[in-house]
Amino acid sequence: MPQVVRPRIAVLHGTHPASPLPQRFRSLADREAVEVLHRAARVLVASLPVLTDRLVEALYEQEPGYRAAIESDRAEIWQEVHHSLRHNVGSLIQPREFREAAHRTSRRIGEIRAEQGVPLDAVLHAFRMGGAMVWQDLVDETARRDPDDVRLLVHVAADVWNFVDEHCGIVGDAYRQAERRLSWRRENQQRLMIAALLDGTARIADLCEAAAMLGLPEQGRYAVLAVASAPGGPQRPGPARPPLNLPDALPVAAPYGQSGPDLPDVRPDAAPYGRSGEGGLPHARPDTAPYGQSGPDGPPHHRPDTAPPPTAFPGTAPLWHTGPDAEFAILRLTGDPGDPGGPGDPGELHAIAAALDAPAGTRAGIGSAVEGLAALGDARRLAETALRACPASGGTVLLDEHLPDALVVTSPALGSALADRVLGPLDRLDPSDRDVILETLTAWLDADGSAQRAGARLYCHRNTVLNRLRRFEQLTGRCLTRPRDAVEVSLALAARRLLAP
Repeated sequence: MPQVVRPRIAVLHGTHPASPLPQRFRSLADREAVEVLHRAARVLVASLPVLTDRLVEALYEQEPGYRAAIESDRAEIWQEVHHSLRHNVGSLIQPREFREAAHRTSRRIGEIRAEQGVPLDAVLHAFRMGGAMVWQDLVDETARRDPDDVRLLVHVAADVWNFVDEHCGIVGDAYRQAERRLSWRRENQQRLMIAALLDGTARIADLCEAAAMLGLPEQGRYAVLAVASAPGGPQRPGPARPPLNLPDALPVAAPYGQSGPDLPDVRPDAAPYGRSGEGGLPHARPDTAPYGQSGPDGPPHHRPDTAPPPTAFPGTAPLWHTGPDAEFAILRLTGDPGDPGGPGDPGELHAIAAALDAPAGTRAGIGSAVEGLAALGDARRLAETALRACPASGGTVLLDEHLPDALVVTSPALGSALADRVLGPLDRLDPSDRDVILETLTAWLDADGSAQRAGARLYCHRNTVLNRLRRFEQLTGRCLTRPRDAVEVSLALAARRLLAP
């Protein structure tokens, strides 16, 4: 074999150095060298099926990234390789006629391989293998016809390999653009699934697909966190998502495309854009932008028989969803319902609440634990109830610990009526006098009816507390030692605190 081809063959498996791509194929050699190249290329065009067979076999043996695709559909890969070789070898003979068709073919290959999840390095290696095989056949054919003409190929070698590099660049750009579109589509599908689960509109048949995509067990234990800024407080740009550190015991969900001990296998089949999959969940249209953002340019080549590239959704990270008035996070809980300290025990929700580190003025509500993805709609409504029970100044409320407050905020009309009936007589007092009585009454209830502890909180004598309580009873006709009146007073105070305009 002539020595001229050795340096090119030796660097095949390395990274070919990038060079400025010419705007069009242009030989730097004289007419004689170009004629030698064209003559050899015409012979290659005539024997393209044999060349295609050799390249497909070389890809199967030397490039693991292509092996699965060839085993799955060898005929399709053969047609793709043959189509690419026909346009690319034709470009060596008639660059103007074949250039655009060759570019379209390379772009299409890059998009298809991105959707199949073939690594980009494998795709670029395949193109360089094809370039090396074509170059070797050009040299072999020239040497067979006239060995003295081999030296002339040196003058066109740079142009041939610049052509290969140009198409590697086209393939790489198309691959990365398709990868971005696929990533955007998967994120949009995930967003739609989370929204359907939290809205309670997901069908039972959708849950298996949702569990696989989100990396969550269908029958796991969950709670929902709702976060919002304080009413009338400073509005920060972007969603109010506090840093959240969940307990270390939370398991990590299996990546998308894999199955874990509690997770179903991912179904690789996907429905066409805008239609439901087998489970019925809507798939995001690639030309529809999420939440006011513009989508990517054009849909990629759709292959319904292939799974998207694996994407990990860590089970320890909450899955967020933006609502009209609050941010919601799906929290995966651990343990078994019957285990001490498990999700049936409020201690785990206590730990999550303690881990929240929200900016001042942020209101956060954590709903009760629920069983299964099907109950996430209920969990969201419970979290909204907990959020409404948060003080206007901010704070974190666990619904299970504030059920009386939850009763008040879930029926604001009845809560306001109760507050007016029980506390209405105090409104005839001077505002400062009224506020002192209400503050004393609240401190006494928080101290479990101990005047001594209430006085310590208010920095006054216990007798002063008792005198204020006695005055309240005289003004309202209530008796704080009567359980029914004590319950009404407690709920009325909660309604006055939570429902105040």
